Amino acid sequence: MRYLLIIFLFTATAFVNGPKLVKTKISDGITVAIPETFTPMLPDDIVQRLPSVRAPLAAYTNPDRDIDFSVNISATQWPDANLELAGKFFRSGLQNLYDQVDFINEGVVEIHGKQYLFFEIESRTNGLRANESQRAPVIKYTYIQYLVEKNRTLVFSFNCPSRVKEDWQETAIQVMKSVRVK
Repeated sequence: MRYLLIIFLFTATAFVNGPKLVKTKISDGITVAIPETFTPMLPDDIVQRLPSVRAPLAAYTNPDRDIDFSVNISATQWPDANLELAGKFFRSGLQNLYDQVDFINEGVVEIHGKQYLFFEIESRTNGLRANESQRAPVIKYTYIQYLVEKNRTLVFSFNCPSRVKEDWQETAIQVMKSVRVK
């Protein structure tokens, strides 16, 4: 009985210590619950940390500016919303984006009646030997999910340094489960 009480207290404490999530409107028809301490990214942060030909629909970061959540519309469209083919394509894209990718989990999940592809990864980008300040590799934890619809793909991404993965992994999953798209 004592062990059950200890397990219960540990579980309850872990749940209470997680960040409070607040429902946030991303755009018409898209809402998500993000940590209440997250604020919109500054334009310079978006350019530096989310390089893309398209500006994100929304991008948020924590006060230390090292944990991010963003929503974007992919340049890749799937006229038939083929999840199997799209999954192979996006998996390959993730492998090509980084020097090393370890897939923690991947698959299809249903959230509020819609099917999402998801990938949970740890990635490594090697440092630059020629630049002293950028020699160390960058290792990140990412939970990314895709809503593949006819002629539109929405991309939801939660990123943090790998060293704090254990602190943020459950929050990332809860954020993704809260996504609502009309």
